Amino acid sequence: MQEGIIGIVIIAVIVILVLSLFFRFVPVGLWITAYFSGVKLKISELIGMRLRRVSPSLVVQPLIKATKAGLVIDTGELEAHYLAGGDINQVIDALIAAQRANIDLEFEQAAAIDLAGRNVFEAVQVSVNPKVIETPIIAGVAMNGIEVKAKAKVTVRANIERLVGGAGEETIIARVGEGIVTTVGSAKAHSQVLENPDSISQTILRKGLDSGTAFEILSIDIADVDVGRNVGAKLQAEQAEADKRVAQAKAEEKRSLAVAEEQEMIAEVQRQRAKVVEAEAQVPLAMAEALRSGNLGVMDYYKMKNITADTDMRNSLSGNKDRSDS
Repeated sequence: MQEGIIGIVIIAVIVILVLSLFFRFVPVGLWITAYFSGVKLKISELIGMRLRRVSPSLVVQPLIKATKAGLVIDTGELEAHYLAGGDINQVIDALIAAQRANIDLEFEQAAAIDLAGRNVFEAVQVSVNPKVIETPIIAGVAMNGIEVKAKAKVTVRANIERLVGGAGEETIIARVGEGIVTTVGSAKAHSQVLENPDSISQTILRKGLDSGTAFEILSIDIADVDVGRNVGAKLQAEQAEADKRVAQAKAEEKRSLAVAEEQEMIAEVQRQRAKVVEAEAQVPLAMAEALRSGNLGVMDYYKMKNITADTDMRNSLSGNKDRSDS
């Protein structure tokens, strides 16, 4: 009797394990949900998703959403997009939003936009409700050297056809900045830009800055215009300072040359004085030779000494010194 009860328990446990494994591998609950939602799927298709390592819920739930919205989408396309790394929910939401807004958007196009790394649902929203892109403060310099700072608000609408391969918001901001700098730089005076800020918008719009981008520019509004630095005056001051430094360097060079020349002249004077001293040293020798040869008498010598002494006395009385002593 006990052996029969144990056998029944073992069989029940095995049945429960088999059923749990079956329902775990075969999403019967998901199939029932899809069936009553109007999505015609076979159990074999769900099993095939499991074998292909595709989560059935990530495919069936968006498929139910699309069916309820009246979209006809093949299950294989959803599986292929999932296996390619795409976001099925985002694509389905974008298709539903496009259908409600009467925008022509096919599944292949939406899937391509999603795989390109763009938010296709947000793109559909921006195409219905335009987006405002605010640029940072951009500075330009007018011809009179005054800096003008401007900030613009660009209203854009997404262009679905150019989302794949089209440039993004950074390109729009860069092109608008280029237009602001060009307009301010071509103005003769900064007052012209301050009086007519709409000239910046007109110049930018005429250039067709939205070509090659994923957006269509609807309007460009200048939100703020301010006067910045006097760049011209600053450049002139810097140039004057540079010229001053150059003049100082040249003057210092001339002064150095003059000092060097003065030192050379002092050295030359010393050389000439040495020659004079050398010449004066020859005088006593010449006088001695004259005395020996009889060309100079003793009385003549004493007369010369008296004259020299008299001259020295007069110089001492007048406060002058002999140049040879200096």
